[in-house]
Amino acid sequence: MHAGSLDVAQIRFDNALALFDEFVHHTVKHPDAATLRGLERRFAERLQIQPSYWSQIKGRSRQIGERLARQFEQLCHKPYGWMDQPHNEFSAGAADASHEEDDELRTVPRDDDERFIVGLVLTYYRRHPERAKTRLLDLLGEVLTPPPAPPQPPARTTPKTPAEDPPDLWSRTRAGVAPLKRKR
Repeated sequence: MHAGSLDVAQIRFDNALALFDEFVHHTVKHPDAATLRGLERRFAERLQIQPSYWSQIKGRSRQIGERLARQFEQLCHKPYGWMDQPHNEFSAGAADASHEEDDELRTVPRDDDERFIVGLVLTYYRRHPERAKTRLLDLLGEVLTPPPAPPQPPARTTPKTPAEDPPDLWSRTRAGVAPLKRKR
């Protein structure tokens, strides 16, 4: 390897640790040693790698290659190439300030619950795109569209007599019902 690849390896290692720090910061307020061990396992699951592999990366016995770097970026919602560039803004104070400023503008999930829902929707969409579009638009249309305006009364109403309604109702109901089979 030449010096450039060692630099990229170090940058990727630093960024992976920054991603873990960000994950810990968003998951637990005051982590202790036991909590951190559990979080390392959860972080590895989030990255879709084995916990032992994450441990090897942290211990520097494994490097983060091109494919794994892209996987980290995708699963941690970072732009393409983010793992290959140095990022000094992920100290705890700067991370807090940047998240507070653009929280309203972010479209990426903010916590595990939102990531779960987004992942669920994406999985459904990728398996059944047309059905997912239809069902999601129906569901979200109910929630996101304003309620319909109350119907306007017709300009002229003709009062119906009670004697006209029952036969009309009976004929409409009867038209939609199949005849019964006769007994033998």
